[in-house]
Amino acid sequence: MVEPPVGRGGAPAGDAWRTPAELSDYRTTPDYAETVGYLERIASAYPETVRIEDFGRTGEGRDLKVVVASRDGVFDPEAIHASGRATLLVQNAIHAGEMDGKDACLALLRDLVRSERRARLLEHVVLLFIPVYNVDGHERRSAFHRVNQNGPELAGWRANATNLNLNRDYMKADAPETRAFLRMFHRWRPDFFVDNHVTDGADFQYDVTFAVDDTPDVPPATAAWVRETVTPELTQRVNASGHLAFPTAVFLRDESDPARGLAFHENPPRFSTGQMILENRPGLLVELHMLKDYRTRVTGDYELLIALLEVLNREAPRLIALNRAADEDAARLASDARRPGNVPLVVGWNGATSVVEFRGVRFSREPSELSGTTTVRYAPEPWDAKLPIETGSKVVVSVRAPAGYIVPPQWTRVIEVLEAHGVPLARTTAPWTGRVERYRLAGMRWPRRPFEGRFPILRPGNVEPGFGDFGTCELSTASLAFPSGSAVAVLDHRLSKVVVHWLEPTAPDSALRWGFFDAIFEQKESAEAYVLEKLARQELARSPALGGEFEDRVHRDAGFAADPQERLGFFFDRTPWSAAQRIGEYPVGRLLSTDGIPLAPA
Repeated sequence: MVEPPVGRGGAPAGDAWRTPAELSDYRTTPDYAETVGYLERIASAYPETVRIEDFGRTGEGRDLKVVVASRDGVFDPEAIHASGRATLLVQNAIHAGEMDGKDACLALLRDLVRSERRARLLEHVVLLFIPVYNVDGHERRSAFHRVNQNGPELAGWRANATNLNLNRDYMKADAPETRAFLRMFHRWRPDFFVDNHVTDGADFQYDVTFAVDDTPDVPPATAAWVRETVTPELTQRVNASGHLAFPTAVFLRDESDPARGLAFHENPPRFSTGQMILENRPGLLVELHMLKDYRTRVTGDYELLIALLEVLNREAPRLIALNRAADEDAARLASDARRPGNVPLVVGWNGATSVVEFRGVRFSREPSELSGTTTVRYAPEPWDAKLPIETGSKVVVSVRAPAGYIVPPQWTRVIEVLEAHGVPLARTTAPWTGRVERYRLAGMRWPRRPFEGRFPILRPGNVEPGFGDFGTCELSTASLAFPSGSAVAVLDHRLSKVVVHWLEPTAPDSALRWGFFDAIFEQKESAEAYVLEKLARQELARSPALGGEFEDRVHRDAGFAADPQERLGFFFDRTPWSAAQRIGEYPVGRLLSTDGIPLAPA
């Protein structure tokens, strides 16, 4: 039996089980066929421990695979949960130019099945890993895809075959890969999730940076466990292995001046680890440093995964109990609806700053005649500094949960996303009229360029500037009619927070923000200018104060003043003809109760 590599070494030179990356001395990474071939070789040699399962297909028709390592040959999710073992899911190459985790997991799997010392890490944990998630992007290999990354020789493409960034797709689930992932995830219901990445951005000495959310949208007991046990132990173990870890993802407050310190980073559910918050599971974001050589990055990730298995193998009962409590808490959202703001939607920096010992790289700031601004030049020598870091967080936007939501059946794409997330939905068996809470929205402005194949209105803190303006969102109560076949999502299950984040307009990745309800803002009936002129003068005669409001708008808004249609529309919007178009009326109802609604079972 061959003992595993420790730290930077890899398998011994004569070992026939060396991974493809080790065989090349980490100059290259294997393509998908070679990757799967190596995994199938292990599964064939150790069928009592390893199984490879297909869980879907990519846009270009490639099989998506998940590898399961279970010490006793039990590969059924329900049986594993019943045994009291925890499940760890590791995702690799969602950004397929960042494939380091794939090669780390090949070595990890080999060592778990071939080394008695490593095999004990599967005593209380079942390991699942996706070797390559973005397979189509992985196979689009080039030496010119990651301009800021130090190896390997060929790297895959960041996006999938339709140029979607899968790590922006978890909530809206546009891509076939995302929908396949969600089906697989809900079949296995992992207890802990890891998403392996490689950094962009600043230079520094650390080769492994990572973050596990412990913010106010995480159940307090889980957040405390992450803060007090997981994060410090992972840091200590990785550092002891000879690598250098920093227990947060590094985002500079000012890209042109590293000395200004490190920024808080929001984690909405378009990202994998943000989605994990809605799934009530801890999610570990790994960011290996792009400028370190490929051997250092791969073996650093290996050591981080070993450290995590050590923690989870010891802490499995506690983790399972925390997750069970979080699921039960999510299932109580509807009964807890009397508590205002009981569902956090957006978490942001609370203004608190602390000081951290940061092992950076010496730099200078110089004016650039090329960019017209200040540029940073890094020197190849250490720069150890005490830097401010934005550490505190708070709930910025929250909502009171309703009893549930009702979605008219014609909004098929909205309902299909809920179904893709595994949300249990009931359907009305007859038309129903009742009092519900509903939103009315106005003042929306859409971006000038697409983002992830859409024109979303996203929060400016989450994306680069210029992504639209949300406008206003007012809640009222009304008696509304809903057709037979309307979808009803009650908040009495573990996925309740998914429902709220998808159907509350102000949530950072809601269906409305991603453009699934854009049609409600379109005016479908119009009139000629001479008709609108007559209407405008009638409105002025009826309400003289309207003239002052109009003149004020003309003087303060040059775009409005120069647009004849907008000027006449100012008056049309105040007529019954405009009100009849129901522009901006959100079609989803927030249910005050489900009593009396004719429902077929979910």
